[in-house]
Amino acid sequence: MNHAEPPVADILQFIAQDGCTDAQFDELALRLFAYQYGANRAYRSFCQRRGATPRSVKTWSDIPAVPIDAFKAMELRSEPPSPTERVFMTSGTTRADTRGRHFHPRLDVYDLSMTRNFAARFMRGVARMPMGILFPDETAMPNSSLAHYLALAKSEFGSPESRYFMSPQGMELEALWQWLEEAQRQGQPRALLGASYGFVHVIDALRNDGRSFRLPEGSRILDTGGYKGQSRELPLDTFYDQLSELLGVPRERCINMYGMTELSTQFYDDGNATVPSVKSGPHWIRSRLVDPATGATVPAGERGILAHCDLGNFNSVSTILTEDVGLPADGGFLLLGRAEGAQAKGCSLAVEEFIKSATP
Repeated sequence: MNHAEPPVADILQFIAQDGCTDAQFDELALRLFAYQYGANRAYRSFCQRRGATPRSVKTWSDIPAVPIDAFKAMELRSEPPSPTERVFMTSGTTRADTRGRHFHPRLDVYDLSMTRNFAARFMRGVARMPMGILFPDETAMPNSSLAHYLALAKSEFGSPESRYFMSPQGMELEALWQWLEEAQRQGQPRALLGASYGFVHVIDALRNDGRSFRLPEGSRILDTGGYKGQSRELPLDTFYDQLSELLGVPRERCINMYGMTELSTQFYDDGNATVPSVKSGPHWIRSRLVDPATGATVPAGERGILAHCDLGNFNSVSTILTEDVGLPADGGFLLLGRAEGAQAKGCSLAVEEFIKSATP
């Protein structure tokens, strides 16, 4: 089989450019598929079972999507292991003994994907600003893709006043209150970034203390990752209402990032004045809604399971099948939650099919 070098230089150039045509996306997606088909035996077996080869696949939407639970069952990689590779692991909240692993021989593709997209969707023309991080750092969580993402946000876009407010002992709330009070006094916009459950702890602490803030105009919030059993769950409207009320940040400046360990690219909304908000990605990732049991795209306008083709995934597989239900919307998709019932069963069958076809 073909064990050519991955088209990393072309992927970096593609991410760096301003947009692309459908034909340009297809051209690079098909080259990446051909490389992964040749270099990744498990993936090749799965594709052959579905009748998909570099000769038969004509567009990115024809590329077979690997269910995300396959990242827990086996190593999905095209390049051999390296002492310097970074391994991002899933949180293990579903089964703590089984964590998905995503192998990154180099991080320049991931990092460029993050910074290009973050600058456009979160910073919105602001070069740097003080950032408060409500999540552990990379020293505490070296296998967390979110820890790396937030470290990049702080190093590439944070001003000197930026800092973490999470230590091994927990949330440093008194330090956070002082930091927010300083922002109010100085009239300096600030950003708070972290996991959604971290913001629930902040909401609860502010309510318990009878405290609130009015952050200066231009301040913004980024939450991601849901609750994962780390806090009580809040309906979306309640969550963003309380963030806005207690921190003084308008809901349209409360941005949610949708990402996952198995991807190298993130999706954002344009604020949460209304929910659910429309999520969309940059030009180097494309999404479709599928029937998880067959991998076929659902009829136009119907809900389905989200499948993403991410050109940043040069080492694993470019196209993954999530367990998230989506609905098409103008400019992107609505994220409706995890698969249940027949759709959840279809996701499980997709995993079984992959493991069966990929195991010698």
